Amino acid sequence: MIYTVTFNPSLDYVVQIENLTLGEVNRTSCEAIYPGGKGNNVSVVLANLGMKSRALGFIAGFTGDALEKMLTDFGCTTDFIRLKEGMTRINVKINASEESNGQGPEITAEAIRELFEKLEQIQEGDILVLAGSIPNTLPEDIYERIMERLAERKIHIVVDATKDLLLNVLKYHPFLIKPNNHELEELFGVTLKQEEDIIVYARKLQEMGAVNVLISMAGDGALLLTEDGKVYRKMPPKGNVVNSVGAGDSMVAGFLTGYLNTNNYEKALQLGIAAGSASAFLSWLAGKDEIVKLLQQPPEEYGL
Repeated sequence: MIYTVTFNPSLDYVVQIENLTLGEVNRTSCEAIYPGGKGNNVSVVLANLGMKSRALGFIAGFTGDALEKMLTDFGCTTDFIRLKEGMTRINVKINASEESNGQGPEITAEAIRELFEKLEQIQEGDILVLAGSIPNTLPEDIYERIMERLAERKIHIVVDATKDLLLNVLKYHPFLIKPNNHELEELFGVTLKQEEDIIVYARKLQEMGAVNVLISMAGDGALLLTEDGKVYRKMPPKGNVVNSVGAGDSMVAGFLTGYLNTNNYEKALQLGIAAGSASAFLSWLAGKDEIVKLLQQPPEEYGL
């Protein structure tokens, strides 16, 4: 089973406005509401690819009810902890460039204990995806506490986070981490202009504890450094980028699907690239048909 954790999920209210003029009445040309949060995005794309997962996290209020219903409508299994006060945040995104994020409800110590109880159900061989930032109502070391607690379970943990949040968990040997090339630069305070330099610093992350390192590079594709010392490079398919939000989460979902279905890192990377690109070429997360169209080999080779 794959488990995803989203500590501060959201409803994303996305509006399209031809010409945004501050201080004036602006009419939208298109609008939609989607379930948000990196872990939730991973669960949705996993469901689209026929993979089962269980979405964990915290929800509150009527917006939490709406979020959970949307996820179940997309085929996800949810097991959220319901908070007694507050409401799940609403993020307003205008033209996919302007964005306003809500704060989200307060997560109590009792709710954190309940999350740890749910994590106890994870068994050897399962996959846990920890993705996204930590709200200020949670301890800054919550990722570390989770991974320390599960360290003896032989669980594959995927961490998609930035800066110290990522660096501080490497000692627990996450199965996969997925910084992009700009985040890799931030981690080490360097400027990386050549592929060879990116590989050097990705290897440093392995030396610090990461098992596999996936570096996404937008239009330049992705690099995968595997536990057996190999380096795979894949370029993305051609297409027009519509919305990059969720593309990285889609890549994680595609990679996990490919890895679990084929036990082959190169094919896992290829499916990850296809899933990430397919979502980037759409206004929201890609479905199976859009992802399959971008594969270089028949979908049967990826277990689809």
